[in-house]
Amino acid sequence: MRIRATVAAVTGALALSAFAVPAAQADDGRSWTVDRGFTAFQPSAGEKSQRAFAATEFGNGKITSAVVNGGKPIVVGTKSKQTVPYTVTATDDSGIAGAAAFIWIGSSIDDEDSFGFGPNEKSISCKVVNTTTTTCKGTITLDPAFLISSDATWWRVGAAAGANDGEEISQDVVSKVRVQRFSKLTVNASPEPVKKGKTITVTGKLTRANWDTGTYKGYSNQSVKLQFKKKGAKSYTTVKTVKTSSTGTLKTTVKASSDGHWRYSFAGTPSTPAVSAAGDYLDVK
Repeated sequence: MRIRATVAAVTGALALSAFAVPAAQADDGRSWTVDRGFTAFQPSAGEKSQRAFAATEFGNGKITSAVVNGGKPIVVGTKSKQTVPYTVTATDDSGIAGAAAFIWIGSSIDDEDSFGFGPNEKSISCKVVNTTTTTCKGTITLDPAFLISSDATWWRVGAAAGANDGEEISQDVVSKVRVQRFSKLTVNASPEPVKKGKTITVTGKLTRANWDTGTYKGYSNQSVKLQFKKKGAKSYTTVKTVKTSSTGTLKTTVKASSDGHWRYSFAGTPSTPAVSAAGDYLDVK
């Protein structure tokens, strides 16, 4: 997919189009039939020339910052769309009419295999900082229906703005944001109740969103901490570290010493956020 961003100041408001949507389907098999909430735009040769001319003619505008989701990772599951905030600050000698951000992934914004999400246009609001600088806020919605599992990595944050003198200001890469696959973790300690000093078995499973199938799949070969919080205590203590199986399952045995909660805790990886299971209380007689 070819991505392109442009802005135009119209009666003091921002008109933003970001992303050219293929007519049928991208090379990686993603479907494009769902409305993603932003306008498709593919510049003609003349429009590209006008953009280049505007940048040459004016050339004073600048995107000074663009941050998505406060710089924190965007965690996406399998079904629900995830809407996150962004903030863009831009400056120009004539002042800024408006600005917005977009996120994209690919080797180049002009490559056919590049892919991204643009701003929700109705979410955009701007505040004038001074005569030359304006900060705009809005939201971007990520739809898991358009994601594939390899998209769990760093995404580039681009931004575009419209100056009061008509200049179009755009920057394909201002910052970056990580997109992660939502994770789940379960635990079960048994048998219950159990006599003090007897062996208990603690099982569980670590899964994460698989965007290729739209389901949750086991996360294999991951180190997960088995933790215990004694009755009346305020925090958990790590007892041992257990590796997940090829299907993401966890199983280990320990000696029962006192009443308390058992849980598994996963520290996370670059593609998958940290998660801890809700504690399972075990009654020791």
